[in-house]
Amino acid sequence: MLIILMPAYNEEESLPPLMDKLKTTLNALDEDYRIVVCNDGSNDKTQEMLEDYAKTFPLEIIEHSINRGLGESSRDLFERAALISSNEDIIIRFDCDDTHEPKYIPSIVEKVRDGNDVVIASRFEPGGSQYGVNTYRSFISRSANIFMKIFFPIPGLKEYSCGYRGYDAKIIKKAISFYGNDFIQLKGLGFTCTLEKIVKLKIIGAKFAEVPFDLRYDQKVSDSKMVSSLTTLGYLVMVVLYHWPFGGWRSGYKKLYKKWIIKND
Repeated sequence: MLIILMPAYNEEESLPPLMDKLKTTLNALDEDYRIVVCNDGSNDKTQEMLEDYAKTFPLEIIEHSINRGLGESSRDLFERAALISSNEDIIIRFDCDDTHEPKYIPSIVEKVRDGNDVVIASRFEPGGSQYGVNTYRSFISRSANIFMKIFFPIPGLKEYSCGYRGYDAKIIKKAISFYGNDFIQLKGLGFTCTLEKIVKLKIIGAKFAEVPFDLRYDQKVSDSKMVSSLTTLGYLVMVVLYHWPFGGWRSGYKKLYKKWIIKND
């Protein structure tokens, strides 16, 4: 089964075209699926629309009464996915703002089934691209990815900041069992959780791969939710936490994970 995770905040204009494309893609696959959407305190018609979609889709809604941010939405979505998934399932997480085309789901699923734990939709893989991204934003994005590759190197990975990913359910269940509430620890620091998840998964030995995709920022009609200064601060905090010489993530979690593996074998 595929478990589709979607964080949503004020996406009443984006949902109709996205859900039409998602339905077409999923119906073409020979896979059972379940959609879990976290409505993060939307003040438009997002909740009402999701309730309507739940009448025709296998769709579950997690509702936040106030906007809590991407970190807490992601935490709730992944904890729910770990709870309802079996080891044979694949978890797909992508955005609700119609910038992530569902047509890439089959190639992501294929890569996961080939033995990869995490498969990232990458603008920087040959064949990938981005549309509607201005020169400044493109420069910031590429600079951020270079920064992440330097401080959090993962062999073969070019795309660190895109949230469109597929996960073997086993690795998510293992991560949440090991890290607990600290799987997504930096919940209040903007989009930092997108990087934090792959760093935490790398620590426990996840195998990564990428598939090329086109980021369609030209299709985005809702306002951007990213606060660049807050996310940049989050990245810097992560560098300190990961590389801190006295029990930082890189050394501290690895020691704890070895003990956890022995205990849980």
